[in-house]
Amino acid sequence: MLFSANPLSLSVPEPAFESWLRDSGYLEILDERTTNLDRHSSSSSNNQSDRKTTTITASNTTKSSSASTIISTSTISYTLFALTFSYLSIIFSLFTLNPFAKLTTDDFSGNTPSWTVGFIGSVDSYSFPSTPSQAKLRVHENIKRYARNYATLLVLFFACSLYQMPLSLLGLISGLALWDGVRYCSDRWNLEEYPSLRLTLVRFAQCATAVILYCSSVQIATFWAIAVGYAVMLMHASLRKLSPSKQPARTDGSKRFLQSKNRG
Repeated sequence: MLFSANPLSLSVPEPAFESWLRDSGYLEILDERTTNLDRHSSSSSNNQSDRKTTTITASNTTKSSSASTIISTSTISYTLFALTFSYLSIIFSLFTLNPFAKLTTDDFSGNTPSWTVGFIGSVDSYSFPSTPSQAKLRVHENIKRYARNYATLLVLFFACSLYQMPLSLLGLISGLALWDGVRYCSDRWNLEEYPSLRLTLVRFAQCATAVILYCSSVQIATFWAIAVGYAVMLMHASLRKLSPSKQPARTDGSKRFLQSKNRG
């Protein structure tokens, strides 16, 4: 849906405009608007607090200077408490959402984004999310965009954990060699003509693999690799700003409306 350029375009309600941004694929603009709105609201609330403090101080000039100091201290304490509570609520919200809700198999079939420009970016590419909804938007979109990068990091973390645990590496190699031997024996002896014998061999290989992996503590290496990979993925996806993606061609009226509405 495209809005034509006309004087009434600026009167579009905010929810309708944000819905249009989502449907049109301008998620990076929606992310930037959320940050700007939160910054403006924070600055306005701070200005109001400063005006209140100045008014109280001016009206009580006959009182001691300790009273104004107490007022300033209480204002600062309240601001710090509000900021801390806001940050903690955003962090806790990351553990309540499903980061893979919008992930599909097609996200792994494309090209891997650049590690330097696309995935890591610059210092300006990161900021703490202003609201839990903004954190959710970033996590879902960034996981779709950088799915192949996160998968590569998971494999790298698993390889590092195996490097720190040689016994687990040996157990994993033994398990792979066991199944390769099962496949070799099945092809050499043509076990497909003897289903019962082939099934018995597969069941024996499964039990042997479970024993090998358990005794070599491969599950511990896998757990740590998944835990570290998941934590790094959530941290990067929530802090990474949404970069502009390839958009279909828009009409000039839609572009002018978008720019004027974003400035407003």
